[in-house]
Amino acid sequence: MIQYKPVTGEFDLTGKTAVVTGGAGAIGLETARMYARKGANLVLVDVKDDVPQVAEDLEKEFGVRAIGVHADLTSQDDVENVVRETLKTFGEVHILANVAGRVDLDNAEDIDVRLVENQINVNAIGAFRLTQKIGQVMIEQGKGGKIVCVTSQAGFIAIDKHIGYTMSKAAMIGMIKVLALEWAEFGINVNGVAPTVVRTVLGERAWQGEVKERMLKAIPANRFAEADEIAAAILFLSCDESNMITGENLVIDGGFTIQ
Repeated sequence: MIQYKPVTGEFDLTGKTAVVTGGAGAIGLETARMYARKGANLVLVDVKDDVPQVAEDLEKEFGVRAIGVHADLTSQDDVENVVRETLKTFGEVHILANVAGRVDLDNAEDIDVRLVENQINVNAIGAFRLTQKIGQVMIEQGKGGKIVCVTSQAGFIAIDKHIGYTMSKAAMIGMIKVLALEWAEFGINVNGVAPTVVRTVLGERAWQGEVKERMLKAIPANRFAEADEIAAAILFLSCDESNMITGENLVIDGGFTIQ
């Protein structure tokens, strides 16, 4: 059962431990900052070599405890090491933000199938590897938990040249629904946030020139999203204030999919 807790609007995470994948990247780092401002301790997970330094910088900036763990989420050994390091350092885990992802764009008839497989392995299977392990810990702890996955508007609408990305994010959305159904009895909320194009390195690489201008015209807000806007939604879904929300995929797209 997911318990009711009086809503204060404080979004307080004091004493909680949050694992953030892609923690050295744009959305992941902004999510970690949001968590730290609300008092959470942090485990940043990334394939980037500088992730321990990023964690150290957050520790100094916000006065919370933070560690960085270098990991490839397609490796079961790496995933198990993330969980092991988290428990060794903090004893428990209360929040998981699945932010890490990759995109490779090409026409469906031309794309190398290996690139499709890579996107599914990272965005869907890799996310499930860690979610499964942390879910097991949360169930054993008996204190509930929050799991938030960054999906995409591409997970439920067709976007040109996004075949592999769409397949992977559609799989993630399905994962969210099943886990929310199965894990509600353990007090675990599982949700997603589905951004439009976000102004990150990955977003800028995918949307340039004429394609970018066409996309901007299709978004009623007439701009792309910023990383901290996505992080704010992840924060909400990670707090007690959202306890009655589970199995949902919150769309953050400036109105793109209302048309």
